Formats: sequence, C-alpha cells, structure tokens
Amino acid sequence: MHRTGTELLSGVTVPLVTPMEPGGTPSAAAAGALLDALHGAGIHRLMLLGSNGEGPLIPARWLAPFVEGVIARWRSLCGSSGVVTVNVTAPGTAEALDRAAVAVAAGADALVMSPPIYFHHREDEIVDHYAALAGTGLPVIAYNAPRYSNPITPAVLDGLLALGDVVGVKDSSGDLEWLAHLVERARDRPGFAVSQGAETQLAAALDLGADGITPGVANLAPKLSLRLVAAHAAGDRAEVTRLQDRITGLTKLHTIRPGTPAVKEILAQRSLCPPHVAPPLRQCTTAQGAELRKFMAPHEAQLIHPTNGQQHG
Repeated sequence: MHRTGTELLSGVTVPLVTPMEPGGTPSAAAAGALLDALHGAGIHRLMLLGSNGEGPLIPARWLAPFVEGVIARWRSLCGSSGVVTVNVTAPGTAEALDRAAVAVAAGADALVMSPPIYFHHREDEIVDHYAALAGTGLPVIAYNAPRYSNPITPAVLDGLLALGDVVGVKDSSGDLEWLAHLVERARDRPGFAVSQGAETQLAAALDLGADGITPGVANLAPKLSLRLVAAHAAGDRAEVTRLQDRITGLTKLHTIRPGTPAVKEILAQRSLCPPHVAPPLRQCTTAQGAELRKFMAPHEAQLIHPTNGQQHG
C-alpha cells in the first residue's frame, strides 16, 4: 500500500549526502555509520540523490547498488516507520525513467523529481514529464528547485494536482509567498503534502502550514531540526526562534566552502562519511578542513556523532 504525501513528507526528512569511494562511486557500505547515527538521533525519513546527495552528477549505471544497500540498511534500522524517497531528476524523460526504475527495484517509497534540467521547457511539456512516471507504480513528489531546473509555476502546479500519483511538493525556492500558495493549493487534495528545504526559513514554512522540512544541515545536526518541528507543534515560539537561529548559524559553514563538499568534510572529521565527492566537484582542501573544524567547534553539542563507536567504511 502506497504512503500518502503526508506520511512521506511530514516532520523532518534528511536529504542524505552520498558517501563515495574515490572518484565519485557511491558506496552503501560507507553510508552505514551515518545511517546508524541518523537513526539513533530519531530520524525516520531520508531522501536520496538530491542536491545534497549529488544525484545529477552520478551516472544512472552506478546507482543500483547504492540505493538498494541504503534502503535495505534503513529498513533494518527503522522497520515499517522508515521512509526512503529517491530523487530521479534528469535533463530528459528517458533518463528520469531509467533512474526511477532503479528506485522501484530497490523498494523506494516514492520518487522525487524536479522539472527537467538544462533546457527551458513549456509548462505542458513539464507536466508531461511528470505524467510519464505514472507507469512506475510509485507516488511522486515534485521538487521545486528553480536554481537548478525549470520552475514549478502555477500552471504546472495545476497540471500536477490533476495527476493522481503526484502526492506532494518539496519546495527549495526560498519564496515564502510561493510556499504559502503551495500550502493553500495542497488543501484541494487530501493527503497532498508540502515540505520546505530552505534552511533559513524552516520556522516560517511551518508557520505557513508546511507539513515538514528537508534541511541539508540535518545531515550534521538532525536533532536541531527534530526539536524545531516539535517546538513548533507545541506552540513554543521562543524555542522555535532559538532553534531556527542555531540552524541559520550552522548554514554559515558554506561561507568557508559552499555546498556538499563542506558537509562531507565535517562528517569525515566525525568518522561518519568519506570526504570524496563526484567530479567535477573537488573535496575540501586541508586548509578548508581546518577552518571548518574551527567553525564547528562551538556547535559540538548539537552535532551528530557515531553510534557505538562505529566508523565509516
């Protein structure tokens, strides 16, 4: 039985980094310590191969062992409460379907997909791109990341809401007015959910009625995000503000080295993930690693740590 959008996107989803071997080959074995630590922190929902997971940089032919291995490990940890969604964003529909086939075979709970990347497309073509996933048999979460792909516009949203297999939207636009529109339109479809990925606006998104959050920083400090959601549900405004400020403060790590290489470097320093990244990305330099270590030191109490002394690899 398929999960609803609310079941897939409520609470905190961690957009998992992709542990890799040198050269950028994904490694499920190298993900073990991080998965154990996230589960130990109270996380139940993962999204694989998003922007934090370097998904579009990884060839489809390399994906199956990683996706299968991570899903199997997560199921063993979480049982029926564990959720794994897989991003299948691609430039064209044929490649998206190839990636979707990997996710389906691995037992994913849902597919996540942005509109096509690279070319600008008409709105009807974008809706056709999503409609092509209907044959996979899995629910679909639309991923609005206009920094990287065609945007989900009001007309595209209308088309998506008419597709029965599209059960939610993950919005990383940072546009709160658009997020409010998404939340309002979601009310037209019972079980249709909205998650917010803009890390400095998590509290604002919850205030607007978002069902959940998907912050990249949750790879490093998952309990901050979990406590933010809990404080919001309890109506503790002071705690919500305090936690949002801490999360916003952590995002400044990207002023040292933007993006996933910095997150992986910090996790590598904690023996939770190799520092390797997918070409043409480069991993952090020794100097950047030292600067990140110094930056993160005041946040130590908030950070994820290995479970039972386990280390990556």
